[in-house]
Amino acid sequence: MKLLREIIYGVSILEIKGNTNIAIEKLTFDSRQVQNLSLFVAVVGSKSDGHDFISNAENAGVSAIICETFPENLKEDVTYIKVPDSSSALGLIASNFYDNPSEKLQLIGITGTNGKTTCATILYDLFRLLGFKTGLISTINIRVLHKTYPSTHTTPNAIRINEVLHEMVSTGCTHVFMEVSSHALDQNRIHGLKFKIAVFTNISRDHLDYHNTFDEYISCKKKLFDNLFDDAFAIINYDDKHGEIMGANTCAKIISFGLKGNTNVSSKVLENDISGLTLEINGHEMTSRLVGRFNAYNLLVAFAVGKYLGQDELSLLTILSSVKAPQGRFEYFLSDHKITAVIDYAHTPDALENVLKTLLDLKKGTEKLITVFGCGGNRDKGKRPLMGEIASRLSDQVLITSDNPRDEDPDSIINEIYHGVPSVLKEKVFTVTDRMEAIEMACKMASAGDVILIAGKGHENYQIIGNESLHFDDMENTIHIFKKLKK
Repeated sequence: MKLLREIIYGVSILEIKGNTNIAIEKLTFDSRQVQNLSLFVAVVGSKSDGHDFISNAENAGVSAIICETFPENLKEDVTYIKVPDSSSALGLIASNFYDNPSEKLQLIGITGTNGKTTCATILYDLFRLLGFKTGLISTINIRVLHKTYPSTHTTPNAIRINEVLHEMVSTGCTHVFMEVSSHALDQNRIHGLKFKIAVFTNISRDHLDYHNTFDEYISCKKKLFDNLFDDAFAIINYDDKHGEIMGANTCAKIISFGLKGNTNVSSKVLENDISGLTLEINGHEMTSRLVGRFNAYNLLVAFAVGKYLGQDELSLLTILSSVKAPQGRFEYFLSDHKITAVIDYAHTPDALENVLKTLLDLKKGTEKLITVFGCGGNRDKGKRPLMGEIASRLSDQVLITSDNPRDEDPDSIINEIYHGVPSVLKEKVFTVTDRMEAIEMACKMASAGDVILIAGKGHENYQIIGNESLHFDDMENTIHIFKKLKK
């Protein structure tokens, strides 16, 4: 419980109607969760406006309301606070309510199109193995020491973030690694947090169903670095052509990394095969169980963060050599038929191309590369033909199938992907609406030595069709199919 006047400290306020010396026990931006001693924040969202539910909150017994516009009729027993931006206010209010937990932690935020989950998870494992008490906020799950919670978003809402960070402080965590999505940045979910380090991995086309343009998407990512304090570090991939843009105007100290050119932290790929990578990082050689050039960047991020958090370079490299990739990130297994199946979350054009190029680099002869993938419904439609072109160009055979169609017709999505396949490559591309059927068809098409890439869903163990979420796990289903084919 806290007094309202304590909770609104630091918030930009235009007008107050009522008493701020009142007790608040609960924060919410969902009027359905309002109870006595609640503070309701009316946030303008992409699909609904919290101001439309102020009367619901009043009827539920709310104590105070934060809003951008006062309702016509004010209740005498409710305090109303007008602010210029409710979403920004929510971030500060949530931080204050939970005793500003980010200020008591070494909080590391990771943003970019690809690599966020891998980098955050590797760092969580790295610092845990270095002996620190660590926390993780990622697409796959939230971890507080060894306790795990499911994730519903890459970056939770501002209230949930601060609630989790508060729990991490209470349990003795010192280092927390957090994925920061463009949606979270645009919606001010991380407003009020203090980051010790912000990382930029890379940027390519994604989420243009939400962001109107690619430039707008870049601007959202840049907000993470624009809001850093001068005692923070901005660790930026300077191999990405947008890297310098990310660091422009930041108050933080910029640390560049990359595999090309002269950077503060640099690396060179010495060997790359299905057993892993051999790298040279800052003059030290190391081996890793992670596969692919894209993972060289992820390892470089982990090394750079560790180095600028004061850890010994050789200790970092020793532990990094043993860490595994997160679930659904280039996970692979070899069937009894000597066919390699790779499960990967690649769901953007750039990610799909990176994984396919990695697999091509690993080919030793005439073995086939068979790709199974689809695109999610109610998401960026413009990337669909791009991914069709990439898959058909870099694979020997392609099966375009359903991903999470959501409210869209799966066959319409598949046709949009297929539209991007060049005419001369269409003969090696098949369309199979049922994902299980597509995976089984790929397994039957493959021979000993061949590689099957099943892309797009990775760690997800569900498929969203309409309003239903049905159990579906690419790895589980692929193993089951191979066992069935063995009989």
